[in-house]
Parts: sequence; C-alpha cells; structure tokens
Amino acid sequence: MSVEVRPVRSLADRRQFIDLPFRLHGTGTPWIPPLRIERHLFLSPRFNAFFKHGEAQLFLAERDGRVVGRVSAQVDRNFNDHHQNDWGMFGFLEFEEDPAVLEALLSAAEGWLRERGRDRMVGPMDFTPNDELGVLIEGFDIEPLVRQPWQPPYYHVLCEQAGLVKEVDLFMWEMKIGNREKILPIIWNLADDLEPKHGIRIRRMTRRGLRRDLDAFAELYNEAWARNWGFVPYGKEDLDAYAQELHLVFDRDWFMVAETAEGETVGIAMTIPDINQVLARIKGRLLPLGWLHYLRRKRIIDRCRIGFLGVKPAYQHTGVAAGLYIEHFRQSERSPIKWGEGGWVLEHNKGLNRGMEALGGRIDKKYRVYAREL
Repeated sequence: MSVEVRPVRSLADRRQFIDLPFRLHGTGTPWIPPLRIERHLFLSPRFNAFFKHGEAQLFLAERDGRVVGRVSAQVDRNFNDHHQNDWGMFGFLEFEEDPAVLEALLSAAEGWLRERGRDRMVGPMDFTPNDELGVLIEGFDIEPLVRQPWQPPYYHVLCEQAGLVKEVDLFMWEMKIGNREKILPIIWNLADDLEPKHGIRIRRMTRRGLRRDLDAFAELYNEAWARNWGFVPYGKEDLDAYAQELHLVFDRDWFMVAETAEGETVGIAMTIPDINQVLARIKGRLLPLGWLHYLRRKRIIDRCRIGFLGVKPAYQHTGVAAGLYIEHFRQSERSPIKWGEGGWVLEHNKGLNRGMEALGGRIDKKYRVYAREL
C-alpha cells in the first residue's frame, strides 16, 4: 500500500501525532515517555510562545489507515531575522523503519516550506534549536535526559539514505562526581581565585526571583551565543513561558548566578535535576498515581542536565565558568545527584569541548542535525 501524508487538523489527529512514539519506542528501549498533557500544550498555538513569532504545520503519514510516521514543518521569524536567511525547519520526526514513509514525510514538509518561500530545510527540531534537537547517532543504549530526543539506529541511517546531509553534530558530555581527581588543577585554582581576585561571587536563584534572573539570563545568552549555529534570541514572551516550565523542575541548589560586587550578572548556570527519571515511572499520565512520583522526585532523581552555562564575553578570562563548574561538583557532594550531562555542545566549539574534557568529562551521546536545499 502507498503512503499518504495529511495535515493534522483535529484533536483526534493530534492525539495520534502524540501517541505514535509511544507505539514505536514504548517497549524495551531507553526512550522516556513524555507527559501526554504536556505534549498537547506544547503543540498548541494558544499555549506555546513559539507561535508568537513562528508558524507550523503537523503532518501524519498513513498506510492503509494506520499511522506510520509524523513530522512538522515550521518557520521561525525570529531565527530568520537574526540570521538574515530564508531557512525553514522540520521536527517531531518519528517513523516506522521504511524509507518510503520517511521520504513521504520529508516531501510533505518540503512542499509546505516551499510555499512559504523557504530555500533550505534544517532539522529535526521541536520547534526551535532551544527545544529537542537532532537525530541520535551515538549512545543508543543510554536513557535520554530531560529535553533530549532518543531514536533507534535506523533513524539516522534512513535519513542519510534519503539524501539529508549533515549540518552539524552536537555532543553531550557525561560528568561524574567520581571523576573529581581528573579535573585539571588549574580549574580549581581559577574557581578559588574568583572572589578574592576578581570580586565575583556565586549565589543561588530563588523561586521568587526566577523570572527576574531570566531577564539577566536572556541578556547574557543573547550576547554570548549570538554567533553560534542555531542561535535564536529569547524575547519577553519566550521568557514568560520558560519561567513557567522551569518552576516545575526548579531546584534552588542547581540554579546559580555569578555576579560582581556591584550586582552585575556576569555568568549563569541553570542545571535541571533530570525529571525524565520521574517520567519513566509516570509512563505518560499523571493520573491515577503519576503525581505521587512527581511529589517524591527528590528521592528518585540522582542525575542532572547542565542545560545552560554561560559567561559574558568581557568576563570569560576571570574563571567564572570554572567557578560555576566547581560549584556543581561541590553541590553534588552534598546531594543524591552524583552525575549528569552537559550540553549540547557544537562539535566545532573547540574551547568548550576542551573545557569539558579538562573537567573530566567524556562524550557519551552524539546528535546530528540535517539539511536539504529546497
């Protein structure tokens, strides 16, 4: 039977879109099921701030009335304006092991993007590079941490057979508190000198001040990351939405700010205790008992993801990054969280990759972003 691709139009269609990975990966794989209600909210133009500066179309692939694949096509005006290009994106890519299904999905996304004047298709990403990004190419036996995709090996094989070309690879760095002795001595020296030599101290964020600190985060992120591949600037509405998400996983011990004696924020680290360990027990639903696992999350979680660590360019010589990293190791010694992952890190970011290696890290996952000219 031929593969037919149709747009998602109804709530029933969206349910099928959300349910597909549960069927494809839900048994015997490291994949972690998301909360279904969260996925509905994330895909809704009413609740996702992406739709304030972008548009998207979801597609389902069917064969003989059975859903066999899904994809999105999207345009992000903020991304295009910043990079002065006409790229389009694709994302939420899931498909059975069949080249015909993948080709039909990619063709549908391409057609939608061409109609909107796009000249290049890049992805997968859900919906922006700040969300889940890439196709897993190494680390298939490892559970994904929060905001990391997981796909079986045939995904990247069929993507390349379909003519998608590599855009960039992304690294995840495993960090273990047991690797303390592997940290280069200069890292400890830089951290110890941070306050006495440069007058910079590290403090913890609070729930009450989280939204205010996110304004400083956006200023720092928009300045330090502006030239990076995939950069999308954060605006007010994005930060409002981000604050709501972070309140659900906020842990004061792991949200850090480096600031001068005058109160200027010069570095920020936001590390997320890995809520995926809780979601693995919830299995996609809060009811009837999933919420109990969430309330007990501090007893369950023993790993974290360093989702963001950045320093203003003018202060990168002072050892702020070293101070923030070492504070992570010290906090780990006081908590049940004994290991985590940092990233993603662009493959060509030699400075940051060297820094992760100097901290005793090792690459345990790699993701690949693909592109196709339209």
